[in-house]
Amino acid sequence: MQRRDFLKVTLAGPALGRLPPEGEAHSRQEEAPTRLVVDLTVNGLAQRVEVDARATLLDTLRHRLGLTGTKKGCDHGQCGACTVLIGGRRVLSCLTLVAAVRKPATTIEGLEKEGVLHPVQQAFIDQDALQCGYCTPGQILSAIACIEEGHAETRAAIQEYMSGNLCRCAAYPHIFAAIEQARPLMLKG
Repeated sequence: MQRRDFLKVTLAGPALGRLPPEGEAHSRQEEAPTRLVVDLTVNGLAQRVEVDARATLLDTLRHRLGLTGTKKGCDHGQCGACTVLIGGRRVLSCLTLVAAVRKPATTIEGLEKEGVLHPVQQAFIDQDALQCGYCTPGQILSAIACIEEGHAETRAAIQEYMSGNLCRCAAYPHIFAAIEQARPLMLKG
């Protein structure tokens, strides 16, 4: 059915009491989703996973790899809860197709090394920069990127470059203080 015919049937059909002939509206068969085998490096570990070609990085991390630290917030790229690092850059994993990931990914589970927390993780604890904790993994990964991108030199810059990560508990002053605490440690290490 062409667009023009569809509009005629949709708009005029109910008024005239007509419906499209049986099967015409569904002339295209629903195709089975394409499956892909994707090679990923997540938190330093090589992973091979079979996924639907439409699968997001977020769903693959959570449901296929069991890395549930990355949170599904709005699922529309507006809250930042799903932020991960791809090749050191922050990415909204709910909007990223896993098949498009070519560089190593880092999630919250990949930050701690040999029992030592990443400086940003430690600063979040020291500054009490979390309340309910739901947004914390995305906040921490965005904070790391913010520092590494050179956008943490002033409180105003931190506020601007962290604005894509929402915290419903309003722990923002503590989050900004944690970034200020972690910055010198990251820059010298």
